[in-house]
Amino acid sequence: MIYLDNSATTKPFPEVITSFVKVSEAYFGNPSSLHKLGGEAEKLLIQARKQVADLLDVSPLEVIFTAGGSEGNNLAIKGTALQRKNRGNHIITTQIEHPSVSESFEQLKESGFEVTYVPVNSNGVVEISDIKKAIREDTILVSVIHVNNEIGTIQPVAEIGKLLKAYPKIIYHVDHVQGVGKVPLQLQQAGIDLCTLSGHKFNGLKGTGILYVRKGVELAPLISGGQQEMQLRSGTENVAGIVAMTKALRMTLENMDEKVEKINQIKRAILDGLETNAIITINTPSYQTAPHIINFSINGLKSEVFVHLLEENGIILSTTSACSSKKKAPSKTLLAMKKDEPIASSAIRMSLSAENELEEVPYILNAINKAIDHLGKVMR
Repeated sequence: MIYLDNSATTKPFPEVITSFVKVSEAYFGNPSSLHKLGGEAEKLLIQARKQVADLLDVSPLEVIFTAGGSEGNNLAIKGTALQRKNRGNHIITTQIEHPSVSESFEQLKESGFEVTYVPVNSNGVVEISDIKKAIREDTILVSVIHVNNEIGTIQPVAEIGKLLKAYPKIIYHVDHVQGVGKVPLQLQQAGIDLCTLSGHKFNGLKGTGILYVRKGVELAPLISGGQQEMQLRSGTENVAGIVAMTKALRMTLENMDEKVEKINQIKRAILDGLETNAIITINTPSYQTAPHIINFSINGLKSEVFVHLLEENGIILSTTSACSSKKKAPSKTLLAMKKDEPIASSAIRMSLSAENELEEVPYILNAINKAIDHLGKVMR
């Protein structure tokens, strides 16, 4: 099997699974309990928080453990809006966000908040001037994805952070889920107040995540019932999952430059091959994109049928974001880039990892061309 759906989820490192099992077996106490078992679990939790903080170059008090990217985005966005609603009711995001962001904004809109969806240019990149233009006196939040989960464009989050320094009333949230281990991001230097990470996107386990909350930023908690996670996220911490995620983050960031260069080589080879097929339209821009995501459309062909044909040949890829793929709707990112609906409806996403090999590329390209030829004959 050649796995090319790493933007949906990554395969956990074996060491990560080993850590999870060991902690689950030997340190199963509730970290909030007063007895020895609870104390041992709490000690592991404290160590994991410090290690994550060191890896992200932040304070341990700024690290909140969550159950994943969607929860982190919801807590950051809704928590900010509810906490600061007396200061203003205008919030800003972009047209190309992950559903956990865009749907959070829609829910807040139903609760009386005013939302501005900033457009992107034809390359899927937000213009700084459009962010500035959208800011109002009552703006309290700006939320921008770092690496788009469908086409891989890298947004100018540091430049936006620099802009927002002139607006101290505005909280700045960045969804960094797709960028971890592929596109570096210095949280403090970029002026970011809130940042979301998801464990299973960097070879950790599902059900784990991190929300960076800059010191001094207050959020209204969404889950009540305890004092866990700086009183921002009630519920018994998933100590085994958190320890395993911490190991995954450390392993992912080790030798990151070498891994990224390898992924870039594979990406370039695949793109060179795809460009030789006249029926394929490459949607991922040639610059300012993450190394691991390739998005292309097969004009006039149904993308879900193509995905299943590739699977029969042992190649796993996807149509769009995993959170939206079963809706069979056109890619909202491609529509925001002003792509035609047939292009947006036939999009394929290929997402690589350092586990892939350059030697796989000829087989991948051959399988793609055969599938296109087969589907073309069926349609004629």
